[in-house]
Amino acid sequence: METKIDKTIPYSDMSFATEPTRWTKFWRRSILLQLIRFFALNLKIMRIVVGGHS
Repeated sequence: METKIDKTIPYSDMSFATEPTRWTKFWRRSILLQLIRFFALNLKIMRIVVGGHS
C-alpha cells in the first residue's frame, strides 16, 4: 500500500498566497468604497473620543 504525500516546495508559487481576483482588485482600488470606510472609521473613533471625555 503506497501513500502519496504532497509537500510544498519552499519559495515556490504554491507556498505563497493566491492572487486576488479581478473584483477583489477593483473593490480595493474603489475610491468611493475607500471614502465610505474612511468616514465610518472616523465616526467610530469620534464616538470613542467623545465618550471618554464626558
